[in-house]
Formats: sequence, structure tokens, C-alpha cells
Amino acid sequence: MVAPPDNAPPDNDVLWARSLHYSHDRSPALVEISVSVRQGEILALTGPRGSGKTTLLRCLSGQLRPQQGEVWFNSVPVHTMGALVRERLRRDRFGWIGHEPQLLPELKAWENAALPLLLAGASHRSARKAACEWLDRLDIAGLARKRPGALTRAESQRVALARALVNEPAVIFADEPTAPLHRTDRALLLRTLTTAARSHDITVLMATHDEATAAVADRRIALLDGRLAGAADAASPVADTPEDQAACSLSA
Repeated sequence: MVAPPDNAPPDNDVLWARSLHYSHDRSPALVEISVSVRQGEILALTGPRGSGKTTLLRCLSGQLRPQQGEVWFNSVPVHTMGALVRERLRRDRFGWIGHEPQLLPELKAWENAALPLLLAGASHRSARKAACEWLDRLDIAGLARKRPGALTRAESQRVALARALVNEPAVIFADEPTAPLHRTDRALLLRTLTTAARSHDITVLMATHDEATAAVADRRIALLDGRLAGAADAASPVADTPEDQAACSLSA
């Protein structure tokens, strides 16, 4: 049920949460957290491990229902949705990339990248084309037919980013996405993510304890022991304009 209008979030916030509480085995993970994110904004959630960043991302993305508080996406209350509706929301409107690629080992790289589109009922041909375009942007189009077991950790993480971007979601949730990567691979992944966000007006919420990763954000919110520790604007360099999309032609 939708809350009365005076309880709804501002219209210009694509994602909005108020007074979130969540505990793991009676240990508080989030305490009175309120946050809002504008469309197209890149927001970094910073703080040490165990500060509540992942729990906050999972509550905002609908993976967890907060034990107290509200989460709204485009003025629709996520916190009142049933499990199936939240699952559909995550599939159709959200993208997720974590510090582990979590690719399906039996699928080829392009199939892993295309999975959100295939699950949503897109044609095999159109899903493959979209996936290959993102793999090309990430410089791994030549690996599209390989399975995860034949990929390096960095290559697998690029496939995971392609999967998060393939359906051009409204919001991407990134949980320590650069943690397993060396400097060069980290720079490529961040450049692709931020360029896609700017060019497609995608909102990005990124949890990180890495200063170089947080530096690409428009704004930062710091967490400590499940509470907000402060917020500050971050000077963010404008990402390079993405190269023209180039579809790769592959047989199934």
C-alpha cells in the first residue's frame, strides 16, 4: 500500500530512504540511516569493513527488507513490496556488481552478461547483441564465447559489470567492485561504469573503502558502526566520452 503523499519522498530523488534499521543476529548493522540519491548521481558509501555499507546497499536494492524504516524508488515504496515484486524490480530496473563476479560456470561470458535480458524475455539475438556491445566496451569481446573457468579474475569482473549494465538500469549498486582488481583493471572498470552512468543517466551507489574508487563519485556518505558519520561533496573528474558501440557477431 502506498503511503500518504506527505510521507512520500521528493520527486527529484530516484532513491530515498528514511530511518533504516537492520540487525544481524541482534547486532545492529544499520541505525537510523536516512539517505537520498538524485537521478544520474554517483554516490560513494565509504567506511571501514563492518560499517554497514553492504547491508545498506542490500536494503536500498530490495534484497533485504529493513526491519524499520522506508525505502522508495521513483516514489514507489520498496519496503512494502512482496518478495516477487522486489525480485522483478531488481531484474528490470536495478543492476548489481559485487566484489565477487558470481558468474554461472555453465554459461559463456556473453550469456552471463546477457542474463538479465534473457530472464526478462528478450530474444536470444537482441540479448546477445546488447551483451556483446558491453563486452566490447570493456575490451573483452574476444572472450565472449569462453566460460568463466577460462577467464582471469579481472576478466570475470568485467563480465559482471557488463551484466549490471546490459539492461541500462535506472540504478546500479556496486559493492566494493574494484576490490579484487589491480590498478590498471580497476581504472578500466571505473571508467566504463562512470562513463555509462553519465551517458545513460544511470544512478550509481558504490560502497568502497578505497580512496581512488571513492574519488570518482559526485558525493560521499561515510558510515561507521552502522551510523552516518558525515557527508561531503567529492570533486569528480568528468569521464571520457564512450567510444561508439560496436556489436560483435557471434554464433550461439
